[in-house]
Amino acid sequence: MASILSLDQGTTGSTALVIHEDGSVLGRGYREFTQHYPRPGWVEHDPEEIFRVTLEAARDAIAGARETPTGVGITNQRETVVLWDRRTLAPVAPAIVWQDRRTSDRCRELREMGLAPLLRDRTGLVPDPYFSATKLEWLLRDGDLRARADRGELAAGTIETWLVAKLTGGRAHVTDHTNASRTLLYSLKTRDWDPELLRVFNVPKDVLPRVVPSAGVVAECDATHLGPALPIAGLAGDQQAALFGQGCVTAGKSKNTYGTGAFLLVHSGEDRPLPPEGVLATVACGPRGEPAYALEGSIFIAGAAVQWLRDGLGLIGTAAETEALARSVPDTGGVHFVPAFVGLGTPHWEPEARGTITGITRGTTRAHLARAALEAMAFATAELLVTMTGGAQLSVPALRVDGGAAANDWLMQFQADVLGVPVERPDMVETTALGAAGLAGLALGVWRSTEDFLAGRRIARFEPNLDPAERARRLSAWERAVRAALAWARSARGTSGT
Repeated sequence: MASILSLDQGTTGSTALVIHEDGSVLGRGYREFTQHYPRPGWVEHDPEEIFRVTLEAARDAIAGARETPTGVGITNQRETVVLWDRRTLAPVAPAIVWQDRRTSDRCRELREMGLAPLLRDRTGLVPDPYFSATKLEWLLRDGDLRARADRGELAAGTIETWLVAKLTGGRAHVTDHTNASRTLLYSLKTRDWDPELLRVFNVPKDVLPRVVPSAGVVAECDATHLGPALPIAGLAGDQQAALFGQGCVTAGKSKNTYGTGAFLLVHSGEDRPLPPEGVLATVACGPRGEPAYALEGSIFIAGAAVQWLRDGLGLIGTAAETEALARSVPDTGGVHFVPAFVGLGTPHWEPEARGTITGITRGTTRAHLARAALEAMAFATAELLVTMTGGAQLSVPALRVDGGAAANDWLMQFQADVLGVPVERPDMVETTALGAAGLAGLALGVWRSTEDFLAGRRIARFEPNLDPAERARRLSAWERAVRAALAWARSARGTSGT
């Protein structure tokens, strides 16, 4: 019998699962870590703390499993950038998190220079602070760090690259195609770093990791970390790992992950897609973990809005309370909550947008605000799916869901209602970790195929039951609230738009 240790390094915490070949979880570990907000719009992590808590979670999972895993799969928060000393493995700056907005002006400059079409054509992405290139460019503006990078003394990468470097004592400096495709430095056509884009962002190629397949042995962990020298055999960005973990490996299969943000991916097959305006094209995994493509829509704030209600306002004690609160009122009382704390993603790409609550009256209660926060996830997801499938003419018969908020039955039913298509939730909603395990397990022979890997899973299905006219009315009201958030951002810089 065999198992895989899956390391799921997320935005607010690190989860480790030991997953048996029958799909059951043998051991589990979890640790939160510190969020740093040094200035408005800036979000940072301590790379050493991330590595430490990830190791602690992994050790807990192995201890709980009471067996030695066959190998390791890693999935990660994607666009977060780490820069470190290649020899000592010491970070030379805090990690700049994917949510960080400090490079908004630089992204606006790229658009004004007319570079958006080039970036769109090469990378499938848009010039937005979300992606990694402007973060790395910002770090290398420091003269000393630039000189050290030019001398080959520094290494850079996203979080999976950092974890692999630390686990292997620096012997491996690698990233996989899914993570590389989120940097604005990777060509979807050549499936490698693009020389012209490296010049645009003034990033030395030698600072970047080698691009490797998502499924395949890349290195071995030092035995000092986890006990045995386990092979690292699976790497994928969190959303592509979740897509794979849901069994979405062919065109038209789709999933939405409700985490800190929400990320909707529609697999588009082996051919590079031409995404509708505002929608991203990205690398996904095929049935064996080989590079394929997907369309992606990104909602920057989803579950984080509920965390704000809990930690920022003190309106709830736990996230789980929101389901009972949502059920306690017939509607939101006219309240709409657009949680654009760090800007709006797909399809608007407005980095200056900020959180907006409309429709508040003296009768508004915490139940209305809690329900509005949940509804925001569903409305934004519906907006994404319409945008993504309309231009690409992809048919999505059902939406598979995962992530923490997917456990909320009220939210899943509301999601099906406003989508107008069924929502399918697997019995294991931690499909990000499952996908990383699947990629590693396929490479190591734990599973023979994707079908073998997914065998025995059970699915709960939520059928839509909202009248189409009522669905249209509710979506129209949501769009009005989004326009209010956009108007705030655009008026601040003297531009107009609807």
